[in-house]
Amino acid sequence: MDRYRQIKHLNVTDDLVQKVIGFYQNHVEVPYISPDRDLDSWVTSVELGVESLVPKRNMIRFEDDCLPGHIILLWRIGFSTFTNESVFPKYFEYDYGIHADEALEDIQQKGFARKLTASESLKYLPATHLKAFLKKKGVKGYSTLKKEELMVKVKEMFTEEELASLFNVRGFELTHLGKQKLEAHSDVVDRHPKKSY
Repeated sequence: MDRYRQIKHLNVTDDLVQKVIGFYQNHVEVPYISPDRDLDSWVTSVELGVESLVPKRNMIRFEDDCLPGHIILLWRIGFSTFTNESVFPKYFEYDYGIHADEALEDIQQKGFARKLTASESLKYLPATHLKAFLKKKGVKGYSTLKKEELMVKVKEMFTEEELASLFNVRGFELTHLGKQKLEAHSDVVDRHPKKSY
């Protein structure tokens, strides 16, 4: 495995790259660094002790090539509020050293999580959107329906293909394998600072 693969995309001076490699010389691999990061300022902050490095333990891969950051992503998905429109917190890069978008693809490919279909993702839409869909189909008497009832009615009136063309938000959920993986590495989650989701 190329321990520098996470920084090969950086378009910065060799001097800066060498400093980053120097910071992480005792890590198993160098963490991911976004090309959008002001690397010069970050390097200076690290040298001054203002910024911290990704901890060594967060760059040690588990047996299936996952990093602790992948476990945190699974944990985040487990709250059932995570969608393709969710913003990834900076801690994925700065504390866990992973490219969150790529990690999301990885855990799906490994069978730990799956993207929901359009009909399964209706729960992420406000009731006003659901009512608009029904109005579009000429359905009457939906104004008093609760959101759960609106979702049922929308599913009755639209095919999956029709729904997929009406909105873009899609949720994610853990698979059985993903839940097992999360449970097996609960110590990673235990160390992570918590807030409500």
